[in-house]
Amino acid sequence: MQTSLQGRAHKARSDRRHRFRHRFGMLNNPFLWSCWQYLRKEAASGVDRVTAAEYGQHFIPNVRDLIERLKRGAYRAKLVVRRWIPKGDGKRRPLGLPALEDKLLQIAVARILGTIYEEDFLPASDGYRPNRSAKEAVNGLRHALQFGGDGYGVEADITGFFDNIDPQWMIRMLEQRIDDKPFLRLIKKWLKAGILEEDGQVLHPVTGTPQGGVVSPILAHVYLHYALDLWFEKVVKKESQGAVALYRYADDFVCVAQYKADAERFYRILPQRLGTFNLHVAEDKTRIVRFSRYQPGTSVDFLGFAFRWDRSRAGNQVVQCRTSRKKFHRSLANFRTWCREHRSLPRKRLFGVLNAKLRGYYNDYGITGNYDSLKAFFSQAMHILRKWLNRRSQKRSYTGQCFEALLKRYRIERPRITDTPPRQQALFLAFR
Repeated sequence: MQTSLQGRAHKARSDRRHRFRHRFGMLNNPFLWSCWQYLRKEAASGVDRVTAAEYGQHFIPNVRDLIERLKRGAYRAKLVVRRWIPKGDGKRRPLGLPALEDKLLQIAVARILGTIYEEDFLPASDGYRPNRSAKEAVNGLRHALQFGGDGYGVEADITGFFDNIDPQWMIRMLEQRIDDKPFLRLIKKWLKAGILEEDGQVLHPVTGTPQGGVVSPILAHVYLHYALDLWFEKVVKKESQGAVALYRYADDFVCVAQYKADAERFYRILPQRLGTFNLHVAEDKTRIVRFSRYQPGTSVDFLGFAFRWDRSRAGNQVVQCRTSRKKFHRSLANFRTWCREHRSLPRKRLFGVLNAKLRGYYNDYGITGNYDSLKAFFSQAMHILRKWLNRRSQKRSYTGQCFEALLKRYRIERPRITDTPPRQQALFLAFR
């Protein structure tokens, strides 16, 4: 099956207009058995409350039964359990939890779609793709701002992107590369699956794909590939007077333009283009920014980072990449809430979770040149932690010296850069 996927990837790469058939036939027992290894076994169960451990006890007969129902048309997508996750700014983000069998099938479909569309996706398309990370998107934008000269940036975001994907447009886009009606009908079932809210209410939305579903990221990329990326490549670039470039990570993107007229034109026609596909620009997160080394203080925000011109240690003007003020304060607010709710945990367990949190933060924001922001976050976070640990009892427990000794005892993670060095990164990108 792995050889078969590689062969189809080669076909997709060599013939950009080829429409693939017999995708549905690839959903067989051996393929689903191989997809089991990609399933997160510790993930929360769906509406059927079946866990991976329970399903795995009779795995082979369960998969055979699933394939049999799929082939005779008796398979039905189950309700998607929706959970609301706090975002830190007072808002909440929906997260969908499909049933286990649905997730297993979605992994198989996502792998099949990935072999085709990974050959079609443009370099500007990042996020939830193999061998690509947010750091690559950040470094790519920083390189463009550094060596592209003075210009303008258009920061943009899409309101409720996953909730507004139009199923009819989605299928029309997939039909550009797939000529297999049973395979597309299977995807339709997931797009039209009902949603079970936390209060027990069942919703049947006419648009959207559940954010959190295994197949949702690849479908989202296909949708924006046709709605945004190709349009930018074939229309916006050709009609612009100067150089323009698009950097996108999932539904967050930035357009870099050499001339103000090109930036204003993109800003003006973008809502019309996205509106054709039932998508809407978030007005509060979309703006035109003048980015010039001769205008200090101006910055472009992307993926939680602020890009601005500054002096390096050698005195040269370079584009510095720092944690944005909004993300910095939101992370501290989340950390403060965590300390307040978990201050009573045993110290060994408390500091074990703390180290995991710090490692995650450094992995997200450990970009080259951002050490000062990491250091500031660590300093303020430890001040917050010390305050709440001293509130575990009426008696003050830790002075500054005692608290520092405690951090050394439990080997608390110190700020560090986790980004790939530029030279190694260049070699990695060249041979990827």
